[in-house]
Amino acid sequence: MGCDGGTIPKRHELVKGPKKVEKVDRDAEIAARWRHCALSQEKLRRPVVACELGRLYNKDAVIEYLLDKSAERPNTEVASHIRGIKDVKELNLTDNPAWEGDRMNTKGDRYEDVHCAMFICPVVGLEMNGKHKFCFLLTCGCVFSERALKEVKTEICHKCGDPFQDGDLVFLNGTKEEVEKLRERMGERRVKAKAAKKSKKNKGAETISKPVAVEETTADSAKASQNGEADSHSDLKPTSLTC
Repeated sequence: MGCDGGTIPKRHELVKGPKKVEKVDRDAEIAARWRHCALSQEKLRRPVVACELGRLYNKDAVIEYLLDKSAERPNTEVASHIRGIKDVKELNLTDNPAWEGDRMNTKGDRYEDVHCAMFICPVVGLEMNGKHKFCFLLTCGCVFSERALKEVKTEICHKCGDPFQDGDLVFLNGTKEEVEKLRERMGERRVKAKAAKKSKKNKGAETISKPVAVEETTADSAKASQNGEADSHSDLKPTSLTC
């Protein structure tokens, strides 16, 4: 039954304690968020889009989700706020010249650096691997690092030159607190857009009704004019002809 031959068991062999929780490599977990689609969990590939909460997606995965939301897919809660393709912005990313991709490690016998990213900041050259904060603009979709914002303060995009405001900045893969702030801003932005759409619709209805009223007034004026002419002709008395 064991313990023969003078074997002395140790305490950890006799007393079963709680199982140790395996710790996930934090760096690898962060790097995965910058390399994989938040919806399909597949590796990011162009075209890459981002939502107003700063999550990264493959565009084809978002389109498939929107075409059939009833399909059973894992992790769909991350895209529940996406109502249509207009709720995501296609990103204007800058390729990393040092990125070799997966083609160099097909056999799996080479060390893969998880910190080497596919994309970099076009201004200061930082890699988009989760170690540094990155943001994109809702106006043009250009992506650059927070350091670029601090070092080169400007009101136009660092990459394409389009003007932008602070409200157009969305930080990618932010913390829970940052995501909640972005969610509030998203709600405010949608309320304003809805009000603007309603106001535009009301103005359009007024514009359509005004020409109709003008036509009716013109027709009434013409009719009154005709009636006036008829009355004036009826007032004229025929003159008697004398030989």
